[in-house]
Formats: sequence, structure tokens, C-alpha cells
Amino acid sequence: MADVQVGALVVALEGYGRRASDGARAAADVMALASEREIKTTLRTYTHSKGTLTPSPPGSPPALVSGGLRRSVKARRPRQTGAARWEAHTAPSIEYSRIQELGGWTGRGHLSYLPPRPYVGPSHIRLMASGELERQARAAFAAKVGLT
Repeated sequence: MADVQVGALVVALEGYGRRASDGARAAADVMALASEREIKTTLRTYTHSKGTLTPSPPGSPPALVSGGLRRSVKARRPRQTGAARWEAHTAPSIEYSRIQELGGWTGRGHLSYLPPRPYVGPSHIRLMASGELERQARAAFAAKVGLT
């Protein structure tokens, strides 16, 4: 009789573990997608026409010209990194994304200095400070685990 109860307990716990892992994956996914939306919104702060000398102020997000930087920002699907641990990343992929964020010497012979125009870091800070990232993650986790 005790073996039957232990077996039922093991089956139940394995089910909880699977649901917890599914919840962690869902939470990572919604956080990455929320980050993508916030970064893309930030990249619409300033705009100017191609060829005009109207960049955004140093320290502000880069001005939108062609939209290439904004289009390159993508949320990557979560990947499992442990039993119930998942991680997802959101990042731009265009070649000049890093120098826009951090600033530095660029151009032919590295003779031009581009001041930092951060857009990823400030976007994440705003998203986390608003509580929206945590709210969405909790809701996604709860829905998968069955807490709603």
C-alpha cells in the first residue's frame, strides 16, 4: 500500500516539475518579447531624413533613419539551461548596434568618434522599473502551472 502512495506522489511531483518548466519557458518568452517591444519603441524617439545632419542628442537613443537598427532587434526563443531553467535573449543584430549603444571610435581609420546613444540599457531599466516585466512573467508562469 505504501508503495502505491509513493508511486502516486512521484507521478504527481513529476507533473509539477514539467508544468514548472513549461511556466519558466513561457515566462522567459514573454519577457524577451516585452523587451523587444520596449527597445523598438525607444528607437522611435527621434527621427530624421537620410542625409540630413540631425542626429539625436548624445546620450539619447539613436535617431531613426532607415529603420535597420530597429528591425534588427529580435527576441530569441527560450532555450533550456537547466531542469526547469530557461533563458531568452533580445538583442539587435545589425553591425553598428553596439557602437550606437556604447559609443566609440569608428569610420575609416577609426578617426570619427560617435558618442554613446544608449537604447537597450535604458529600455530594460524602464521595463523593469515599471513592474510590467515581472507582471507579464508571473502571469505567463501561472497560466502554464495552473495557478490562474
